[in-house]
Amino acid sequence: MSFNIEYLFGPETGMFLAGLGVAIAIFLAGTGSARAVGMAGEAAAALTREKPELFGQALVLQLLPATQGLYGFVIGLIILLNIESGMDASQGWYLLAASLPVAITGFTSAPSQAKASIAGMQILAQRPENVTQGIVYSAMVETYAILGFVASLLMIVL
Repeated sequence: MSFNIEYLFGPETGMFLAGLGVAIAIFLAGTGSARAVGMAGEAAAALTREKPELFGQALVLQLLPATQGLYGFVIGLIILLNIESGMDASQGWYLLAASLPVAITGFTSAPSQAKASIAGMQILAQRPENVTQGIVYSAMVETYAILGFVASLLMIVL
């Protein structure tokens, strides 16, 4: 049995690499968001057990870390729409590289945003009138997820 280099650089290589970029963008950003929403959900459940009237505000804080997964999904979809049959391997590598900013920032920023959301729920528990401060603190972490999204988007469309 011999190794054929054509498997690495054949006509389907570009498509495969771009498809890998789709998977990376969606998987890493989605995993970061899923972990983060779960963390914030645990805190929200504990809060609403004691104060069920705060459910709506706790839900807002829980949902904030979910956006990273959405950013990864959008970038993955845009990459998918750019995949062409027989595309060059260099274009596939480029689209794979374009998936990395949103994937990495989504994977790493979502859990940090969950921690800020959990702290916001502590504000909500003690001073519900100041919950906006907790939302702002959590939203500040979002800035870096947005930067990763914009970087990936610009790499694809420019």
